[in-house]
Amino acid sequence: MAPFTQKTGLMLTRIWALVIKEFLALLQDKKSRFVLIVPPLIQLIVFGYAATFDLNHIPYAIYNEDSGFASRELLGHFQGSPDFQQVAVIEKEGQIAPLVNDQKALLVLHIGPRFTSDLLLHHPSPVQVIIDGRNSNTANLALNDVNSIFLSFDTNWAADHNWGGFPVQLAITSWFNPNLLSRWFIVPGIIALLTLVITLLVTGLSVAREREQGTFDQLLVTPMTPAEILIGKAIPGLVIGFLEGGFIALVAVLWFHVPFMGSLSALILGLFLFLLAAIGVGLMISSLALTQQQGLLGVFLFLVPAIILSGFATPIANMPELVQDLTYANPMRYFLIIVRGVFLEGDGVSLLWPQYWPLILIALVSMISASWLFRYRI
Repeated sequence: MAPFTQKTGLMLTRIWALVIKEFLALLQDKKSRFVLIVPPLIQLIVFGYAATFDLNHIPYAIYNEDSGFASRELLGHFQGSPDFQQVAVIEKEGQIAPLVNDQKALLVLHIGPRFTSDLLLHHPSPVQVIIDGRNSNTANLALNDVNSIFLSFDTNWAADHNWGGFPVQLAITSWFNPNLLSRWFIVPGIIALLTLVITLLVTGLSVAREREQGTFDQLLVTPMTPAEILIGKAIPGLVIGFLEGGFIALVAVLWFHVPFMGSLSALILGLFLFLLAAIGVGLMISSLALTQQQGLLGVFLFLVPAIILSGFATPIANMPELVQDLTYANPMRYFLIIVRGVFLEGDGVSLLWPQYWPLILIALVSMISASWLFRYRI
């Protein structure tokens, strides 16, 4: 029994010594301390502010054709709510579409001309709520708040005017996603998500893999210039990204039955520019990394905040203004608007130009930076 106990004690001592050695190696190395502290801290701050499903200051517009006191009382419930922010008063029906299409208003309240008179005659009166259904999760959350306000109005009106039922009939019209199916919102976004993941992994590890395997020096003694090497590293990521994005788009349409309403050329151009921007970021990471492990860490450090700050799951409008400003440097933000616009809104190239030029700018900056880093590291 004693020898066994002695062996166990020696084994535990050796293990403990190794544990101490590993902790010392981690804490004494400046880069290791940086990896342990800075990335988790950055991601904690980003997630804490950006990853929220709460809706604050829901932008809405009013189209009120009734001049009676009942409509004013109903609208007063919205104006007194901290969850809603009135952005426009509509005077004619043609003003509705631009507000919703440009995402200036999440919903429009349309009150008919006989609203007050119908209620005074004890006739239920309809109120139309037109809502932007592109982000089904946001639309459903907003409708919950709308229903709460209408329920409060119905309760007060029924008590004051001796009603036995609900005075207001809510008629909901959802644009771009009539049934508010979350699949129509999520699946097009997956095209951007998986394409970004694959492209970053392919390009982010390419140069680091050469360094780790010892073939990088052999590559440098060839007649190829650094620019030619970078282009050679970029093309596989471009091809694989196109194949990946095209396959997911086909699956979205043929398997998940997400409608494809827009221009195929608009989607192809957007995917091409998005891949160029992602490849530039990947090559920057790969140029800085000495090992594949560092490359993976760099990809992870960029990828997770990029997804959170893209509007993939939570609306950018709900984020603090400082965080919203950070999203302008995120290529996934623009491609999400492109892919959802093409699938659900029927957008073409001309309508999506405000999303194309930022991708071109990000691609140029990242490619030039990757080229400079590559030369500097050599």
